[in-house]
Amino acid sequence: MNPNNPLRTTRDRIPYQPIVGRRPFALPNNARVAVWTIVNVENWLPQAAMPRAVLSPPMGQPLLPDVPNWCWHEYGMRVGFWRFLEVLQSRKLRATFAVNGSACHEYEAACRAALDAGWEFMGHGFEQKPMHRVEDQALAIRKTMDAIQAFTGQPPRGWESPGLTETDTTIDLLAAAGIEYVADWVLDDQPVSIQTQSGPIVSVPYSVEINDVVISAVQQHASDELFRRGRDQFDQLYKEGATIPRVMAISIHPYLTGAPHRIRYLEALYDHIIQHQDVAWMTGGEIMDVYKAQQAA
Repeated sequence: MNPNNPLRTTRDRIPYQPIVGRRPFALPNNARVAVWTIVNVENWLPQAAMPRAVLSPPMGQPLLPDVPNWCWHEYGMRVGFWRFLEVLQSRKLRATFAVNGSACHEYEAACRAALDAGWEFMGHGFEQKPMHRVEDQALAIRKTMDAIQAFTGQPPRGWESPGLTETDTTIDLLAAAGIEYVADWVLDDQPVSIQTQSGPIVSVPYSVEINDVVISAVQQHASDELFRRGRDQFDQLYKEGATIPRVMAISIHPYLTGAPHRIRYLEALYDHIIQHQDVAWMTGGEIMDVYKAQQAA
């Protein structure tokens, strides 16, 4: 720690600041809401415990390899991802592509399709493992950034930790590695700055509410919940955005929303939002750039 700038607690990094009364934040063309989609592509290791499970083991006895739950995720990469690609491309929408570094090799065709579609690549760990279980975080961050740079020609500017997990040092390590924004700090409807030992890093608003892991895997709602909740979220932010612009994140995973019984509700959510004027469809990096330019000014 820098003795002249000790960041002892999480609150030291990001002091409380209400959305009312703060320095004005404006979106391009005076939009009310910026909407960004995060497509999460992960590498689940067949020989390891699964990050999530749809099927509990018979008689409560876990077994490795966990074939049914690994296949649940693998279906998303073989089939579900391509539904996402069609839904987004047919509406001329781009996504931010949160990808495990090792997935650039394991799922090369999907990553190539995302690159060809002009999506922004964002680091999402080297493999799908929470940061507090990673033995060397700095090394994992560097390997992820190197893998994305080798695949796309440029390093990622943003980062979303697996499961949004961070230790006390993760944000410092990310900033030191050159990451400019993170999606882990789900605490605002506008970008905000987080202090690190290498200077500020931007938190771009992410979501644990409009997130299919929470909706479908954790809370186990019916297939249409992403649409119903997403519609209500957008409508409220759009109303508030007339005076204070907001950011809305839609976080989706191929093995969840890419399932045949859910994909139509993602389409319905996009079609609802598209009907509205004064909406900016952006990537995480674009939102960050707008915020940083206004802070500098």
